[in-house]
Amino acid sequence: MKYGESTFDILYLLFAIASGILILRRAKDKTSRQMGLAALILGCGDAFHLVPRVLNYFVQADFTAALGVGKLVTSITMTIFYVLMYFVWLAYYKQEKNRTLTICVWALTAARVILCLFLQNGWLQNSSDMTWGIIRNIPFVALGAIVCWLYWQQRDADRTFRWVWLYVLLSFLFYIPVAVGASVVPMLGMLMLPKTVCYILLICAFLRASGVWNKKA
Repeated sequence: MKYGESTFDILYLLFAIASGILILRRAKDKTSRQMGLAALILGCGDAFHLVPRVLNYFVQADFTAALGVGKLVTSITMTIFYVLMYFVWLAYYKQEKNRTLTICVWALTAARVILCLFLQNGWLQNSSDMTWGIIRNIPFVALGAIVCWLYWQQRDADRTFRWVWLYVLLSFLFYIPVAVGASVVPMLGMLMLPKTVCYILLICAFLRASGVWNKKA
């Protein structure tokens, strides 16, 4: 189990970070740079949690604080990832910026980050408190719902991003049980694997849309 999960985590991190760097290096426009930055932030942010998790399997040391702080960093970088997804949507589909919607996105982002910084989250103790797991994820789920809805509206406009809305939806469906109930049912943590697969599919869409794999459809 530990070898399979660790190998998967390492390969995912290498793929996400390498993809982000590659997209940024080949980017010819603002949209591609946003996609590259999103992939890079996702990979680097997840590394703060996944690297201590992998080390915890093989090194005899106390990684409690490292795992907790890693979750904090990942929580914030995942939020930034979805903000970038919103701006990618605006640019990729040439949408006029909706002031109300943009304010809503930033307000939810600020609320999520502020809630994550509360000491009650118990990051240093790697706490899995259900109450705070719910509280800090309310604005995050709302942000994800907005992004999912926006990409769903444009699902027939472009083949490359046709299924992005579904990847986002599934990633949250896999993530929510872990964030809320992993402290009660530890096996729920296994849902993070299919959630990560959804992120890999999102990055693949970025690679295609940016022209790294092929030209946009």
